Amino acid sequence: MFENLTAFFLHWAITGVSLWIASLVFSKGLKFDSSGSLIISALLLGFANAIVKPLLIVLTLPLTLLTFGLFLLVINALVLLLVAFFVKGFKVSGFWTAVFASLFISILSIIIGGFFVGGTPDTTIQMPSGGTWL
Repeated sequence: MFENLTAFFLHWAITGVSLWIASLVFSKGLKFDSSGSLIISALLLGFANAIVKPLLIVLTLPLTLLTFGLFLLVINALVLLLVAFFVKGFKVSGFWTAVFASLFISILSIIIGGFFVGGTPDTTIQMPSGGTWL
């Protein structure tokens, strides 16, 4: 039951560090009032990326295809703005800040994850095999 807990905490920490560095880079547009709001934002951003973002991608697939995938940047920004809306103490100044910050957070998470997550079974979140999903 707890096999994937280490990988979950590692991904959560990577997201939190990426958000923190992004708040330093975009100091006027991305702000956290406390470390608690940073931790909650990292957790909620992970859940939003896992649940809300795939739904938005499927619902906007024609628009994404029409724009050759550039609409995915808008979806990333909307997910970041959604998290900022729900977390008290996390502020994003505007849409364009959210676009550039989400792009920065994504790239930084990939880079940091490359150092810590080597693709080993210990650090990869495994889905149960077999059975039916629906």
